[in-house]
Amino acid sequence: MTAKTIYDHGLDRNPANFQPLTPLTFLERTATVFPDHVAVIYGSLRRSYRDFYARTRRLASALAARGIGRGDTVAVMLPNTPPLIECHYGVPMTGAVLNTLNTRLDAAMIASFLDHGEAKVLITDREFARVIKPALAHAKVRPLVIDYDDPEFSGEGERLGSLDYEAFLASGDPAHAWSLPGNERDAITLNYTSGTTGDPKGVVYDHRGACLQAVGNVVTTGLGKHPVYLWTLPMFHCNGWCFSWTLSVVAGTHVCLRQVRAKAVYDAIADHGVTHLCGAPVVMQLLLNAPAAERRALPHPVSFVVGGAPPPEAVLAGMAEAGFDVTHVYGLTETYGPAVVNEWHADWDALTKPEQAARKARQGVRYPPLEALDVLDPKTMRPVPADGQTVGEVMFRGNVVMRGYLKNPKATEEAFRGGWFHSGDLGVKHPDGYLQLKDRLKDTIISGGENIWSIEVEEALFKHPAVADAGVVGKPDEKWGEAVCAFVERKNGFEMVSAEELIDWCRQSLASYKVPKHVFFTKLPKNSTGKTNKVQLREMGKAL
Repeated sequence: MTAKTIYDHGLDRNPANFQPLTPLTFLERTATVFPDHVAVIYGSLRRSYRDFYARTRRLASALAARGIGRGDTVAVMLPNTPPLIECHYGVPMTGAVLNTLNTRLDAAMIASFLDHGEAKVLITDREFARVIKPALAHAKVRPLVIDYDDPEFSGEGERLGSLDYEAFLASGDPAHAWSLPGNERDAITLNYTSGTTGDPKGVVYDHRGACLQAVGNVVTTGLGKHPVYLWTLPMFHCNGWCFSWTLSVVAGTHVCLRQVRAKAVYDAIADHGVTHLCGAPVVMQLLLNAPAAERRALPHPVSFVVGGAPPPEAVLAGMAEAGFDVTHVYGLTETYGPAVVNEWHADWDALTKPEQAARKARQGVRYPPLEALDVLDPKTMRPVPADGQTVGEVMFRGNVVMRGYLKNPKATEEAFRGGWFHSGDLGVKHPDGYLQLKDRLKDTIISGGENIWSIEVEEALFKHPAVADAGVVGKPDEKWGEAVCAFVERKNGFEMVSAEELIDWCRQSLASYKVPKHVFFTKLPKNSTGKTNKVQLREMGKAL
């Protein structure tokens, strides 16, 4: 037991010096300090912080009037439109938990999520009626369904509920007196990882972690005051990496995009003075490959925060030439989105291009709100040497790690084994403390007893000027157990590049056992979050 000191007497926590951390107070403050500043831009819509805050309170009031309160789940099936931002505040203002559904999933998966989260309310855009209708028919729960009729949506879509979103808001009180959470560890959102229908993993975020991550984004990405943020990252993905709350910290402007198209992105940047955006590498490819007619000169340098695999050197160069300043981050749904950033050092600018590329290929160091990040031996739980060679599992510890998996104590216990969150990612630690991913545990290729990291082979392929995208998996092999199999998308104008040429290219930089034995040209399948679907690639490899 820790001995008491003079500071342990008469200095107890009380309401004057302790309040639960929550990102909801950021909106209240900004609406008070900058009530007329533009909070949301969408098409012809311009909405001030005064109106934005009033609408979130209306939503909270209307939900509370229908009995929604602490621990109830409110699911939403919405694209990156204003109501989805409003739900990030209005839902937790009641104590309820927001479940943002992935708009790319099928009806069976959505039904399983509605049931697992025990959704009491479902707010859905009518564009998704074709998926939501069978999902509701298949689900056991019977949530209150509220339809959103987006004036910017010109397509068809059946109305599934008896309530309209705008009418629902109109029934609420714009001066609704919402309260802070009783406990900062109360759940604020529920996010599902990709998984099977029978075994969903619902990642639970709390108010404390969301608050700290929101502020961490400000520091890490250098937002400054009044940034203009373009929503190219799906808000259903880790709650938009918590930028849904971050913008309220700095009185920023949300520029909503219903669909991410190159012309729409360039137009938004030029017309609204966008300063920041986030996304996967596929968004960078979209912008760089846009025809000249869809592109517009950037009015100023624009910060692009990219998650996922490190972008190839050619892509980084193209983004810089186009006027984008790229910051590479890494994280998981279980870490509130990005929790690692490749912090750039000014003296690295003097390095050679290959040396700079090697630095940029690393994932980096921990986010400010993350207490600990390391590469450990998962068996001994000891740190691996910081030699840039010894492979271990990347692990996290801190306040921006999930509370756990909903209704899945076994998976939660395993994820937190040894007092660390086990990411399932394999990596190395360099002498300066920067970590670099090598592979997912499940994606490691074992050929002739040798471990081969698919990311290393993909990096070699990406350096070839003809390669637009690449995915590497293991293909069953009678002699070696598994052989390295590469699936490649060629850039326009490089259709004549052969498999043999790419194999020879890899021999120049990889050990012989790592060189692809098979190269197939195809459009790479993507999962619901835009990442290469390696499960499908492995099935394709078996069939070829």
